[in-house]
Amino acid sequence: MGPLSPARTKRLWGPRSLGVALGVFMTIGFVLQLWGGPFQRRLRQPWIPSLGPAAASPCLPRQRLVFLKTHKSGSSSVLNLLHRYGDRHGLRFALPARYQFGYPRLFQASRVKGYHPQGGGTQPPFHILCHHMRFNLKEVLQVMPSDSFFFSIVRDPAALARSAFSYYKSTSSAFRKAPSLAVFLANPRAFYRPGARGDHYARNLLWFDFGLPFPPEMRTKRENPHLLKDPSPLQLHVLPSGTGPRAQILGPKSHFQPVSTVANGHSQPDSPASLDLVSSTFIQWALAWLDSIFDLVMVAEYFDESLVLLADALCWGLDDVVGFMHNAQAGGEQGLNAASNGRLNAEDRQLTTRARAWNNLDWALYRHFNRSLWARIEQYGQRRLERAVAELRARREALANHCLVGGEALDPKFITNRKLRPFQFGAAKVLGYVLQSGLSPQDQEECERLATPELQYKDKLDAKQFPPTVSLPLKPSRLLSP
Repeated sequence: MGPLSPARTKRLWGPRSLGVALGVFMTIGFVLQLWGGPFQRRLRQPWIPSLGPAAASPCLPRQRLVFLKTHKSGSSSVLNLLHRYGDRHGLRFALPARYQFGYPRLFQASRVKGYHPQGGGTQPPFHILCHHMRFNLKEVLQVMPSDSFFFSIVRDPAALARSAFSYYKSTSSAFRKAPSLAVFLANPRAFYRPGARGDHYARNLLWFDFGLPFPPEMRTKRENPHLLKDPSPLQLHVLPSGTGPRAQILGPKSHFQPVSTVANGHSQPDSPASLDLVSSTFIQWALAWLDSIFDLVMVAEYFDESLVLLADALCWGLDDVVGFMHNAQAGGEQGLNAASNGRLNAEDRQLTTRARAWNNLDWALYRHFNRSLWARIEQYGQRRLERAVAELRARREALANHCLVGGEALDPKFITNRKLRPFQFGAAKVLGYVLQSGLSPQDQEECERLATPELQYKDKLDAKQFPPTVSLPLKPSRLLSP
């Protein structure tokens, strides 16, 4: 951008701008207090791709992990591989008393089963924190060491909105009042009320799950009846982890090469920004803060590519990240494939544009981490990645054919084993798996791990980690003679 002239400096830092800047820094100061200071955690180290299996000095597998399980983003599938890895290696999970850590409230260390504050008694360390929570770094660091590997997953807000509307229609008051997602997005403020029960599911759900506060403008102008018209509301200039030139969106024909908003080396201008300087600066600061905390943010639309990068970053083998899709809704995969292949009709394209505009903070978050992912892929090597993804998919297909009836997910009506039947919630059916008969005991155990839904697996880990105490029978008291 070059040095600023005195006149330009004066324009940028006039009385109004200074007031805006003061508002930003006051807000940031409040957030730092809320989070206990983001830099309590050692800033993550720059990621360097491994040299592969032929490396002279093999790395050591990472086993202290913090996974922020975001909603409706493919996170249940990631949770399954963490459950399996920890189960096989005897690692200790930081578990909630039930299935979530007090969500939608911010995470509190006191909600971890078996957690004792410092000085409250000795306890073995936790290795993995991975169940639903609203991220709260200060409290997470009470439970997990600061050098843990922090990671999460994001999804295109348009795809997330379709899934969330179906799944949370009975939970969110905004969704419940709307007859369809298209009607909701045509005039969302007719249904949405900030702070209403369950309405955090209806707007900027990723931003909410990451524990980020909302920018000042959105807190002061929530009653603006006009829907934001810009699906890309601001041009972000925060450098992602591993800077790259792309701002990726789903590609119509290329699996590995998303459509870029960069053409001929020049950035394509976005529509005029709909957020003011306070919000823009605040969003950029929030994204930079997340970059300093999270070692990797996966992207649901490039799930297998993300798994390969995850295995590489953790120094795990591909077999450690091979698994089946979990908590998938019937019909959801077809919709995702249509979107990724550019087969959306005009009505769906309009819905996509409106969903991204309504969830503008999530769209900024998604674009940022999508760009980061592809910068990381360039570092890893795209051809190398293609080979690893092909191997990953071949192993998954072989496991599915060996373990599963039909080799794929099935309607829950076919699943009679309660240990394998996923929890049914929302309008769409949640698919699950039926195991082949005649498996060897060893294969039966591994196939069950692959197919076990998250709630049942959490219960299994809970029973393993906190075995029920067996009370010894009381000795009969000696009868006194009269």
